This record gives sequence, C-alpha cells and structure tokens, in this order.
Amino acid sequence: MRNDKSNPIVELTLEFALEIVRYSELLEENRKYVIARQLLKSGTSIGANVREAQNAESKADFIHKLKIAAKEADETEYRLILCKKSENYPNPEKLELLLTSIIKMLSKIISTSKQKDNNIK
Repeated sequence: MRNDKSNPIVELTLEFALEIVRYSELLEENRKYVIARQLLKSGTSIGANVREAQNAESKADFIHKLKIAAKEADETEYRLILCKKSENYPNPEKLELLLTSIIKMLSKIISTSKQKDNNIK
C-alpha cells in the first residue's frame, strides 16, 4: 500500500538519483565508463531501497532496508571521492553535499527507529 504523503528522505534520494544519472552521463561522455556504471548502480540504489522501505512488512524490515540504503550511500561516497581525487574527472561537489545530507538523514532515521523498538539490532 503506497503512502502519497510528502517524505523528505524519499524526495532527497530521488533528487540525488537524478543528479547521479546526469553525472554518470557526463562521465560516459568523458569515456569514464567503468566508474560511471558503478556510480549509476550504487547511487540510484539508495533511493530504490528507501522507497522499498516505505512498504516494509515490519519495523525490522524497515530498518534492514534503510541499512542497505546506507551501505549503498557509503559505496557511492567512496566512488565520488575517487572521482574527486582523480585527474580529468568532473567535480562531484554537488553530489557530495547531497549525499552527506542523505547519510545523516538515514543515520537519524535508523537510530530513531531502533530506539522505538529496543529489540531490534
């Protein structure tokens, strides 16, 4: 059952995914195919997992899906750092700022959700 209420983390991860698509296309234009594909997969997966969490079957399932999103965010962050530190790569600064906000929000949501149900680890 879908909830059509405004949800900041869903909206932010969708915005981030769209920016990742644009950045990946820019990388491909510059013949950086491998990193472009890896970033496209991990960067868009964050939002996909957040969306999936919105329909979780339980609190534990919700937390699990958000933890997967957080892992994808960490993987994406690593690849953006590689781009930033590599020569001849477009600057990923805007993506880094968005991703920092996403990671903070995910951490807070996971932490708050765990506190509400101390039986979940």
